[in-house]
Amino acid sequence: MRIVVQRTKQASVVVDEEIVGQIDFGYMLLVGITHNDTEEDVAFLADKVANLRIFEDEAGKMNLSLLDVGGKILSISQFTLYGDCRKGRRPNFMNAAKPDIAENLYNLFNEKLREKGIKVETGIFGAMMDVQLLNHGPVTLLLES
Repeated sequence: MRIVVQRTKQASVVVDEEIVGQIDFGYMLLVGITHNDTEEDVAFLADKVANLRIFEDEAGKMNLSLLDVGGKILSISQFTLYGDCRKGRRPNFMNAAKPDIAENLYNLFNEKLREKGIKVETGIFGAMMDVQLLNHGPVTLLLES
């Protein structure tokens, strides 16, 4: 499982010219699932995302988590995170999980975050989406299980 975490002041996702998910302060996540990911990977990364300390405290140091600051999450499924560009000029997506497996794990990941008390907005799995964010910092991190 691979997740791009972007700290944001605001983020939204549009499908067919309609906003389907929108947050203000928090994280915008791009979530990729590979074929050998498990529920353990999902639980590990949900905990990591919720407790990652990348928000500033009163001293300006990155000491606060999303839970500490009451932030929200916009979670976007992103199979292209498993695109392999080492050969040729066109990415190979063979390392991305099949849609039925990926969708189940993606939904479970979002549910695990909600169980921690985090408000989670999403795009639409498998849809063509337009994603917009205001990356705060900028802070962008890559997490993997």
